[in-house]
Amino acid sequence: MKIGFIGMGIMGKPMAKNLLKAGYEVMVSNRTMDSCAPVVEAGAKAGTYQELAENCDVIITMLPNSPQVKDVMLGSGKVVEAMHEGQIFIDMSSINPLASQEIAAALAEKGIEMLDAPVSGGEPKAIDGTLSIMVGGKEEIFEKCKDLLSAMGSSVVRCGSVGAGNTTKLANQVIVAANIAAVAEGFMLAKKAGVDPNVVFSAIRGGLAGSTVMDAKGPMMLANNTKPGFKIDLHIKDLNNALEVGHAIGSPLPITANVMEMMQNLHASDLGQCDHSALAKYYEKLTGTDLF
Repeated sequence: MKIGFIGMGIMGKPMAKNLLKAGYEVMVSNRTMDSCAPVVEAGAKAGTYQELAENCDVIITMLPNSPQVKDVMLGSGKVVEAMHEGQIFIDMSSINPLASQEIAAALAEKGIEMLDAPVSGGEPKAIDGTLSIMVGGKEEIFEKCKDLLSAMGSSVVRCGSVGAGNTTKLANQVIVAANIAAVAEGFMLAKKAGVDPNVVFSAIRGGLAGSTVMDAKGPMMLANNTKPGFKIDLHIKDLNNALEVGHAIGSPLPITANVMEMMQNLHASDLGQCDHSALAKYYEKLTGTDLF
């Protein structure tokens, strides 16, 4: 199986390298071709979007958002025009599920199958191949591609038809954002009341309030560490997609809307490139009190 991989960003490069390690023949492409160099050095070939579409069995994209995926596949990139019946397209970007369905419909007209397969885990898990991958698409196509996806992730779960992968990812991002905000809010309550947030963290992490989010992001807040594992600006993108979908289908998202406003406030304060644990900075601004 020959794989074409479009999108050599912070996530795409290590994901493509893991496909090479698993023994797949990989051809890579990017808007700026210089970004392909590290993966080419690892054994991949480089080519244009059209060359990938003409020569590969599976095309994978890992791009910033819906407009970029639509542009590459259906717009100026027009990868679809060079593809043919029997190929499979896997979009591993985190985009609006309604856009996934639109792209899938256009591909179906040419007999091309699609999976939407967004990931969770960030760059560290992309590097070590332990991403969580949430997949939408036909079961038989999922089964055909499961080994391929497993070369990049330790958890690969089919969530439903096309769009279900990105819907699951949006639910994930909503829950993570609300959890981070709640941790920051609880820690600041403790600090203002004269109780050490570090002690609070130790006391509650083993109880019902404990979570993977708290374990990962709480220590960062308490150490004033804003080095990005997942940036505020990227989470804004995901929450914007969640709100757009929620409005379209009539699903209320009041907590998401509130956290979105908090993140937008941080973006306006030039903190958008910080880790999303920097939501603690929102409470520091409100109270004039440092959490750390």
